[in-house]
Amino acid sequence: MQRRQRGISAGLLLLFYEISRVGFQNIPPVTLGTLALNIILFLNPLGPLSEVCISVNESFYRKNWWRLLLSPIHHADDWHLYFNMVSMLWKGIMLERKLGSAWLAYIIAVFSVLIGVVYMALEYALAELLGDPTYKMICAVGFSGVLFALKVLNNHYNPGRFSSVLGMQISNKYACWVELVAIHLVSPGTSFAGHLAGILVGLMYTVGPLKRIMKACGVLYFSTLHGYIALSFNSSLFISILEYYDRPGYEYSTRRNYDVYTGGLTEEEQLERAVLNSLNERGRNHMAFYIFY
Repeated sequence: MQRRQRGISAGLLLLFYEISRVGFQNIPPVTLGTLALNIILFLNPLGPLSEVCISVNESFYRKNWWRLLLSPIHHADDWHLYFNMVSMLWKGIMLERKLGSAWLAYIIAVFSVLIGVVYMALEYALAELLGDPTYKMICAVGFSGVLFALKVLNNHYNPGRFSSVLGMQISNKYACWVELVAIHLVSPGTSFAGHLAGILVGLMYTVGPLKRIMKACGVLYFSTLHGYIALSFNSSLFISILEYYDRPGYEYSTRRNYDVYTGGLTEEEQLERAVLNSLNERGRNHMAFYIFY
C-alpha cells in the first residue's frame, strides 16, 4: 500500500481550517496534543506503513510490540487523517470537559495499546476458525479504532439520545453496532476487526472491569511515585477526583453548542465520509494486505 505524497495537501489544509474555526484556545490540551501528534507524524512519519502497521505476523510472531504504539498514530493519506482528526476534535472536546485532561490522556494511551491487542486476537481467531492464514497478515494503521472506543464512552455518558446512521435514527445504545455493520457494507475494504476491537474495548471500560483496573493502576502509580507516606493522601485524592467526574448526573460546567466543532457534519456523517473518501481506493493499490482503520 502506497502512501499519498506528504506535504500540505487539501485534507491537511481543511483540517487546519476546522481547527482554526474552533480556536486553539477552545480546544482542551489533551485533545489538542492528540491532534498535533497525529499531524506531526503524518508530515514526518517514523517509517513506511509496512514498518508501523499492526498485524499478527508482524507484531505477535515477530515480537515487534512497538507497532502497538505506532499504528494508531499513523495515517494512509491526508483525507484519512482529516476525517479521523475532525472526529477526534469533536469527541475529545466533549470527553475532556467531562472526564478531565489527565484521565482522558490515560484513556487514550491505554485504549491505543489495548485495541491493538484485541485486534490481533480477533484476526488470530478468524485465521484459526476459518483456516485462512491471510488474516494474520492483514496489517492496519489509523486512529479509527480508538475513535470507536471513545464513541462508546460518549454514548455511555449521554444516554437516551439518538444518532443518525445512513439516514436512520438509532438509539445511542445501539449506534456503534449499527455503524460497524453499515461501514463494512458500504466499504468492505475497511478493517471490521479494527472497528470491532474499538467497540469491545469501549465496552470493557463502560460495563466491564477496565475502568476499575485503570483506577487501581493509577493509585499504584501514585504510591510508587510518592512513597508510603504520601500514599494515603494521594490515593484518596486520586479516587475522589475520579469518582467526582464519573458519578451519575455529573454535567459539564457550561452548556455549549458543539455543532461548530463538527465542521458542519454530524459525527455519523464524519465517519461515513471518512470511509468513502479515504478508504474507497484501497483495493486499487499494490499491497494486498493492508486495511486502514
